[in-house]
Amino acid sequence: MGGRQLHLYGRYMTVVRRTDPTALAPWRASAPAAGGRSPALAPALELARQVAVVGLAILAYFGVRGLTQGDPATAVAHGFDVLAFERHLGLDREHWAQSLIANRPHLTMVWNWIYIWGHWPVIGGTLIWLHRSDRRAYLTLRNALCLSGAIGLAIFASYAVAPPRLMPIGLIDTVTQHSNSYRVLQPPALVNRYAAVPSLHVGWNLLIGVALWRTSRRRLVRAAAVAGPVLMAIAVVVTANHYVIDGLVGAAVALTGWALSSRLTPRLVAADARLRRRVTAWGSDRRAGAW
Repeated sequence: MGGRQLHLYGRYMTVVRRTDPTALAPWRASAPAAGGRSPALAPALELARQVAVVGLAILAYFGVRGLTQGDPATAVAHGFDVLAFERHLGLDREHWAQSLIANRPHLTMVWNWIYIWGHWPVIGGTLIWLHRSDRRAYLTLRNALCLSGAIGLAIFASYAVAPPRLMPIGLIDTVTQHSNSYRVLQPPALVNRYAAVPSLHVGWNLLIGVALWRTSRRRLVRAAAVAGPVLMAIAVVVTANHYVIDGLVGAAVALTGWALSSRLTPRLVAADARLRRRVTAWGSDRRAGAW
């Protein structure tokens, strides 16, 4: 990774940390201030703060990702390397996968919609639900998304790969050809065209599935937890946005982020609690005249 890319990667992590003073530890509702802030406002303020944290992290992620776009010729060469590696493993199924939806407009629309609406809206909805129902699960998922996103950025910056839709291999970009919705959810200015490996569409949907499975025992929720990443793994290939192997690498990156988050989040929560107790004790001492 070059010096400029390292600088941009560092800026991404700095934004993530600065939006949360405890460096990925939880924002929690504070006790009412002495001036009398209503406790009833605490949950709404807490949710607004979390939306800001996650929103800034997403903007930082796409901002850095867009600025680290690689050289087109190099990205295409790497794309052929990926195809050769897949062929060696017997995983080169991109043409066969897209042939299943070719000349089938309704089927194409279904997979386009899964690719478009089965990702960011699902991530946002899950984060909001977990924030309200299970704060520890929410924090673990939020931090796992940030950590795996940082790993993904490092790979994008150091190994640019053109996706199948931009390779001279006869595949078409079904999402761009048949829908404008995706460009609204993800404007072109924030897109790195050569960030095929890893597929965080697959990886982050897998994290959503893990979080939902661990949090809920409802059969419908668990069915969605399993179906979500599987459907996305298919959608990214049939729409020619990723190679088969991209989903496997994306899953590995995402699970690495989850493992790191599972270890770090409880420690950060504990450290945050200790800090809050010290601040509270310091404030009590001052009011008592000890300072």
